[in-house]
Formats: sequence, C-alpha cells, structure tokens
Amino acid sequence: MAFGSRPFRRGHPPDGRAAARGPWAGRSGRVVVVLALAVGPVSGCGTDPGPVCGAVVDSTGYADPVTARNDVDSELPGFAKGCDWIGFAAVTGSSESSACREDPVPIAATRTENPGDDPAVEDRVRARRIQQVLPRAVGLFDCPKEGRGSDVLGALRYAVKQLSALRQPDREHRLIVFSDLLNDRGDLDVGKLDLGEAARGRKIGELRAARLLPDLSGYAVVVHGFLRAKKSAPGRFPLLESFWREAFEAAGASSVDLL
Repeated sequence: MAFGSRPFRRGHPPDGRAAARGPWAGRSGRVVVVLALAVGPVSGCGTDPGPVCGAVVDSTGYADPVTARNDVDSELPGFAKGCDWIGFAAVTGSSESSACREDPVPIAATRTENPGDDPAVEDRVRARRIQQVLPRAVGLFDCPKEGRGSDVLGALRYAVKQLSALRQPDREHRLIVFSDLLNDRGDLDVGKLDLGEAARGRKIGELRAARLLPDLSGYAVVVHGFLRAKKSAPGRFPLLESFWREAFEAAGASSVDLL
C-alpha cells in the first residue's frame, strides 16, 4: 500500500463493525502496538472499573509473518477479555509521528447499553466487542513503511499518551508487547549498546533525563517474542534482558515478564 499524503487511518462504522482488511502477506519488518486509547468512559455498568489495556506487536523482524500472526492470534484475545477498553497503535521507524492508526475498542458495556446492570447483557456486549480486537490489531501489519528500523520506545511513549487521560489511582493498566525489543532508532540502538552494569544504568538515566522512557507507573507489562530472532551474540542475551528489565523498572512498571 503506498504511503500518500493523507493520514493512514482505518475508521470503523458507528456500530463497531470492523472495516475490510488488506492481506497480511509481505509485512515482515513492522511493529504493531495495541494500546488503550482514551476517549470516554471505560468501566462496565454496576462494576468496579476494569483494566485499561494496551499491546505491542512487532513485525520488524522478530519473527516471520506467520509466526508473528500466530503469536497475536493466540495471546491477544485472552488478554483483551480481561480489559474494559483497548486501543491500537503501530510501531514503525517513526512511531510517535506515525500516520498508521486504528480505532480503539470500548469492551465494557456503557450505561446506555446496559441500564439495568444485567450481567447477561454485559457478557453479550463484551463478547461482541472482543471480536473486533484481533482484526484491528492485525490490520496494523499493513502499515506503510515509515523510515528504517524499529522505534519501540517511541511506540511505548505513544501508547502512554493515549492512556494518560484514563489514569486513575485504583485502575489497573496492562500492556502486552509482541516484540524482540531490538530498538534501533533515535537515542537507543540496542545492537551497539554497552551492556555492562554501569553502562546500562547510565544509558537508562540518559533516556529518563531526555524524557524518552514512557511513564509506565503501575503498568503490568508482558512481552512475547523477546530476542526470538537471536540477532545478537549469545553472550549478550542475558545482558539485554537485564537492560530491559531495568528500563521497565525505571519507567515505573509494576511487573515485567519477558517471554
């Protein structure tokens, strides 16, 4: 798909039905982030507010397209079922300024949809909305190329910006990431990074000082596909894991799983 001057944004009809999707083929070099976007109430009727969620899907080379798609197919629906609201953003070579966007999915029933707080109505609404999540996430694999490399940090920052309007002290935030986390754009090129303990700390401090780390305070983060392509020397694998755990911790994440 050619990248023209108009924003590459897929809209969806008011009734929530997803628009037709392009084919998956030929997109092994992209990253997708699925995130919760902030445009309105997200809690279910008669219930405590549920988690506000986001997710990252990396197709910049962490796996072949079929494997990457299978990762999203197998992990994302179950993740989304635990959310009240979920939205989407692509990681490209220039993630924060990317024109490739998807509309969010408000999963929980609104007061208008379920004025009587009927659990059966809530379940039906959630089941219908969950079916919209996967097509919208997969649609981002068709994003046009926007610069070289993988801007993972930029995508995380963009995700946090969308979630910021929904931040509440008692509301859980979750982020699922499908990526090898091999960021090679901007001020972070992990392939060239000095991974000694002191050097890791200095680099993370520099990223924080430059406001390049997202504010993940209170987020539970899970990453699928970490270092799957094994592009680095084997001796760097545990050091890269330490770097990202320390970076997520410095960003405020409450928990991190690198799978």
